[in-house]
Amino acid sequence: MLSDLPVSQVMTADVLTFAPDENVTDAMAMLVEREIDAGPVVDADGKVVGMLSTGDLVVGEARLHFPTVVNFLGVNVAMPFNHEDLDDSVRKALGALVAEVMTTDVVSIAPDASVEDAATLMHDRKVSRLPVVDEDHGLVGIVSRGDIVRAIVADRG
Repeated sequence: MLSDLPVSQVMTADVLTFAPDENVTDAMAMLVEREIDAGPVVDADGKVVGMLSTGDLVVGEARLHFPTVVNFLGVNVAMPFNHEDLDDSVRKALGALVAEVMTTDVVSIAPDASVEDAATLMHDRKVSRLPVVDEDHGLVGIVSRGDIVRAIVADRG
């Protein structure tokens, strides 16, 4: 039963990690080489400080979406847009280091949490993977949607 199965039983322990001061181009090459979409960013103590995903990296190659400005009766009016999104896109597009493009709002889970808890957290927070961390926020593994699906299939088989 998935409510009894701990995340530590389905997680991947051999995790590709990145350092905050690592070059983004090198990080992209490692993601491609390992055929994965993301990896945790850890500090010198092994604590998770961010996540680097292909989504973070694609921004650097995409066209930035600047606000549309309309001249209305001689007054320039910016159409509604989110300043934080624009700032974030510019920062990521210009970044050369992992720390400059990574996502810092990391959603993680404990190794003794259930697979059901992990699935719920992924759904609620709209993420596809969770770093598995110990009580000191040190990385011990990663659990992905694929790991959850494999656990569901094994549970029903």
